[in-house]
Amino acid sequence: MNEQEFLAGYDPTAYPAVAVTVDVVALTIREGALHLLLIRRGQPPYQGHWALPGGFVRPTEDLATGARRELAEETGLGDDRMRRIHLEQLGSYGDPDRDPRMRVVSIAHLAFAPDLPDPVAATDAAEAGWLPVTALSGRQLAFDHARVIDDGLERARSKLEYTPLATRFLAPEFTVSELRGVYETVWGQPLHAGNFHRKVLSVPGFVEGTGTSTERGGARGGPRAKLYRAGDARLLHPALLRPDREETIR
Repeated sequence: MNEQEFLAGYDPTAYPAVAVTVDVVALTIREGALHLLLIRRGQPPYQGHWALPGGFVRPTEDLATGARRELAEETGLGDDRMRRIHLEQLGSYGDPDRDPRMRVVSIAHLAFAPDLPDPVAATDAAEAGWLPVTALSGRQLAFDHARVIDDGLERARSKLEYTPLATRFLAPEFTVSELRGVYETVWGQPLHAGNFHRKVLSVPGFVEGTGTSTERGGARGGPRAKLYRAGDARLLHPALLRPDREETIR
């Protein structure tokens, strides 16, 4: 039997139906705090529960395209700004009973971006909003999204150790102090300003100077701060470890 004959007689209904969805753990920093994009479901299942933005993958989409579409629908961002968002696959979630409708496998994605606008709830959502990560405790989350969020937060915190993705939370030009603020916000730990400055500038390709400075000094009237942009490094060597992990490794 050749392939054409095999496909002609192949019956996909002979196997249990399985649907594929995408969910997005979208993170941004607002007012000095790490925020997560959530929607309140407007229809069953889990009506009234908070959930990650996501939905079923369309027949003509690949997984990344589906994730970007779902994120664009909730944020109202156009193609130009969507291209600036870092999006990567986080993991797959396929417990048989994770969705009461049918067997649904979700491919979760993690997104980082600066200055994302207030979301606009899609037609199947009752509400959408950026919620501080510190305010998630006690909220009723749909499906297995609490687990997905925990995995996404740990991935984000780990990525900041060995990749330059912290720069994705910032404008194209930034100060080392602003970069330190990203690390402190995502890690939830204060960092020594001088040590951080030294470490950042010692990592080849992490940041590069722009040759310019801020227009004015700090809040106490100090000297103007130098401006930097993201360098060409893809991995940080040496890595910038979280303070608690530094103690463990020692």
